Amino acid sequence: MNILLCGASGFIGRHIHAALTAAGHTVVPARLHPEPGAVAVNFNQDTTPAIWLPRLQGVDAVVNAVGVLRDRPLRPMQAVHTDAPKALFEACAQAGVRRVIHVSALGIQGNPTRYALTKLAAEQHLLALNQTGSLDGVVLRPSVVFGRGGASSELFVNLARLPVWLLPQLMYQTRIQPIAVGDLAQVVVQLLTPAHMGQTDVVACVGPEALPLGDFLDVLRAKMGHKPARRLTLPKGLTHLSARMGDVIPISPWCSETLALLSQDNVAPVAQTQTLLGRPPMAPSQFNLKG
Repeated sequence: MNILLCGASGFIGRHIHAALTAAGHTVVPARLHPEPGAVAVNFNQDTTPAIWLPRLQGVDAVVNAVGVLRDRPLRPMQAVHTDAPKALFEACAQAGVRRVIHVSALGIQGNPTRYALTKLAAEQHLLALNQTGSLDGVVLRPSVVFGRGGASSELFVNLARLPVWLLPQLMYQTRIQPIAVGDLAQVVVQLLTPAHMGQTDVVACVGPEALPLGDFLDVLRAKMGHKPARRLTLPKGLTHLSARMGDVIPISPWCSETLALLSQDNVAPVAQTQTLLGRPPMAPSQFNLKG
């Protein structure tokens, strides 16, 4: 199949690109700064179906893995998460490109953050097009995606190395269900096989274990051969101050949006992921820390 992959330069997109290529598909990467053989796209501006239609010629399926964590003037969430994807989905419906796989996020329902609201709006539009019979779309909702080269993953690994942790209370309480980025990429591959092409709606993409972030760090630390770290709790006032500093000085994924997203668990049944993979997904104790 010829597959247009939006977000091919990102952490998740790079792994999806490699997995699709290994499965024999022809991938057309869509990037802000394309190389030869790629398509130039700008999710900040490409918010009408007409812009997308020429890019869909000869395309059999579309995978969208574009996302941002911070709302910035140069990368506004409304455009990146909602307006451009909606235009892309509408263009797919007009061009007869029925198979669309949209990588969203778990835990956005009922969450008041701008990140969650803009992600959810794109999901709802794709599912509405499914309901009208215009598309065969799938919304993938991964929990925390782990793999070397991911900003959040690098943060977790660096924290796990420390002998003493001074973390917000939410990081010791809120449960996540981390999935290896390779498993997420394989789920995308499977959704493009004849056996699963008819599957639509929402798919939770999660690993087999739900555990608090602090316990996840413990698992990573044990894989490094270290003894358990000493746990200290960052006071609530300093937690909010550190998040606001992250908004201004974006040196890590930590910011106000991240803090707000930690207010609720990020977990789901693993059955859908296991069925698509044909095996249990990797557990955190199996994650690769070296590359």
